[in-house]
This record gives sequence, structure tokens and C-alpha cells, in this order.
Amino acid sequence: MRLLMELPLFPPVDDDVPTSTPDVLPGQFASKADARPSFDHEFAALFDVHYPRLFRYLDRLCGDPDVAADVAQEALIRLYGRGALPTVPGAWLVSVAMNLLRNVMSTRNRRRRLLTVGRGERAHSDPPPAADAYVVALEVRDRVRGALDGLPERDKRLILLRAEGYSYREIASALDMHEASIGTVLARAQREFRQRFGENI
Repeated sequence: MRLLMELPLFPPVDDDVPTSTPDVLPGQFASKADARPSFDHEFAALFDVHYPRLFRYLDRLCGDPDVAADVAQEALIRLYGRGALPTVPGAWLVSVAMNLLRNVMSTRNRRRRLLTVGRGERAHSDPPPAADAYVVALEVRDRVRGALDGLPERDKRLILLRAEGYSYREIASALDMHEASIGTVLARAQREFRQRFGENI
């Protein structure tokens, strides 16, 4: 996986600059700046937890790791810009990422229509020969993607979110569903996926 660009959470400290602790009288409230480090630490911990699974979800959804990485990072940057964590951070990130992904894919599709197949082939070098194991992995991936693409969009997202460990509450919030119905809908979607996956053999 590519090296991620780190967010500027903590500015560099100049050791030569003396520091002092401001006097705070009893009864005085800390300023907003005093509370900021707490949010920074919360966000750093959230980034470590949520970025990997958000990236994998988007990658499986769009099939482009570069796009998935960019969208996942942008969603987290927007969360950092809020200055406060939402009630259900995982669901918030998925919702924002889906809106960003739709915009990116719409732009890409418009650009793709401007290129012929021949131009696209000439613009990219031929991939190196793949080992047998790699070929098998690609075949399995294509079968999985084919089975997922045959499902309704909601069921597809439901399966992918659950596969990345999102809770029923997070999934319900992200997909605008009732939490009580997630288990039933998920089981039905998984049965349909298994059936379609078998048909792709």
C-alpha cells in the first residue's frame, strides 16, 4: 500500500524558544485553543482505525486503489476540518466518501468517453508477465466483482461495509436504513452474492 500523506496534526516545536505556562485564575475557562490538542489526539487515533477499512471499502467498490486512497484521505481531511467528531464517525466518513467517489467517478467516466480503446492502450505500457498465483488471484477478484456488480447497489455496499467490520449502527446510518433491518437484508444479500459467485465459475 502506498505511503500515506500525513496530516499536519502537530506543528514542529522550536526547542530554542522558551516556553511558559500562562496564569489561569480560579474560575477561568480554558480557551478553544487549549481544547484543540484533545481533538488532535482523538483524530489521530480515529485516523489509524478508520482509514484502512475505509480505503479497502472504496477500493473494492471502485476497483481503483489510487482513487480509493485519495477519496479516503479527503474524507478524513474534511472530518479534521470540522474540528469536532460526529456522533458516528464511521458512518459520517462513509457518507462523505461516497459523495466524493461519485464526483470522481463521474468525471473519470466523462474523460474515458473521450478516449478510444486504441489510444488508451498506447498511453499505458504493457504490464509485466504475471505468476500463476497472481493470475488465479485476479480471476477470483474478477468473479467477486462480477457477483457484486450483479447485486442492487444498496446490497453491494451493505456487504462491503460489513466485510470491513462496520457495525450495524454505522451501516444503518451510512445507508439510511433502520438498524433493526440490517441483519435480515444483509443475510438476503449474502445469499444472492453466493449464488451469483457460484454462477461465475
